[in-house]
Amino acid sequence: QLQLVESGGGLVQPGGSLRLSCAASGFTLDNKGIGWFRQAPGKEREGVSCISSSGSTNYASSVEGRFTISRDNAKNAVYLQMNSLKPEDTATYSCAVTRSVCSLTASPYGYWGQGTQVTVSS
Repeated sequence: QLQLVESGGGLVQPGGSLRLSCAASGFTLDNKGIGWFRQAPGKEREGVSCISSSGSTNYASSVEGRFTISRDNAKNAVYLQMNSLKPEDTATYSCAVTRSVCSLTASPYGYWGQGTQVTVSS
């Protein structure tokens, strides 16, 4: 069974950090691009970061310098390290897989996880 499972979300105070994980089962991630997206209530889905099969990365301007995406092909997983979190980072974060190039738009991604909630609040 093909699965993408996100984990690592939670409640954190402003300025804090979280590390999200995206683990795949039933297929390999090492030759695919992986994107992280987020959606807050009442807002459109936003591309946060992506990493290509070669390891090249891309970030939304809103998270550049605070978030870091990485991949561990041996563990068949991708991670999103989120530092200096702000209340506006509150959203459901989902990872997605594409056979195409890394993109911060949703259309190239054909398989999505269910998401993990991140809440930044004091």
